[in-house]
Amino acid sequence: MELSVPDLSGRLAVVTGANSGLGFGLARRLAGAGVDVAAEGRPIDILINNAGVMTPPRRQQTVDGFELQFGTNHLGHFALTGHLLPLLRAAPAARVVSVSSIAAQQRGLNFEDVNAERGYKPMRCYGIAKLAQLMFAVELDRRSRECGWGLMSSAAHPGLAKTNLLSGASYGLAKPTLQARLTQLTWRVLPFMWLDVDEGVKPTLYAAASPDARGGVYYGPRGFYETAGGGVGFAKVPSLARSDSDRQALWRLSEKLTGVSYPD
Repeated sequence: MELSVPDLSGRLAVVTGANSGLGFGLARRLAGAGVDVAAEGRPIDILINNAGVMTPPRRQQTVDGFELQFGTNHLGHFALTGHLLPLLRAAPAARVVSVSSIAAQQRGLNFEDVNAERGYKPMRCYGIAKLAQLMFAVELDRRSRECGWGLMSSAAHPGLAKTNLLSGASYGLAKPTLQARLTQLTWRVLPFMWLDVDEGVKPTLYAAASPDARGGVYYGPRGFYETAGGGVGFAKVPSLARSDSDRQALWRLSEKLTGVSYPD
């Protein structure tokens, strides 16, 4: 798929986590296409749910009491999108893009322990949170079509992108963890597997701006095992994200946990 960003002058985009990394790269590219990236009360044309936390070594909680990764990566974006839904519906053809991860290829999701109270494994919990983001994106698109909300929802992942997500700052550590230092070492040892930010944003940018993008679709890098470059392609969708019953169960749970309900 060819990435061609049209002139987006006059449109409004909201990008979460835009202070650095992929979010900063996305905001810069959108601004370069003429988008306004901040405003209040205007219809929202593009919402990119990008902010994230990755693998804090010890279990932490949000101020609301949710496991930090599930609360930040999924529940926070579920609630934000719900609150912004009236502004999204006010736009002529709004798009919502949720940034997932290749770590979303998880085989199971324990709906009774999404907060990892029975055992915390950093990478497993990160994968579950990113799977939830993907399931939300697909279900949001289905509900939009069924209810006539007039928005298109899709998901994308950046492959293996060189960002500061593992730096520790996102979960309160002053220094990078051992995992972060080892990851940064592979940037030098295995450079062919890693993408710069400008390459990593392409799947998300395609979903957000390309005239050819479709709703309910998962985009990723077209290269080696969806980790490297080569343009934008369709990413592998895990079975849980293809299951109507599982997506709807997650939706009901998310409404219950956040207290944010979407209209029928």
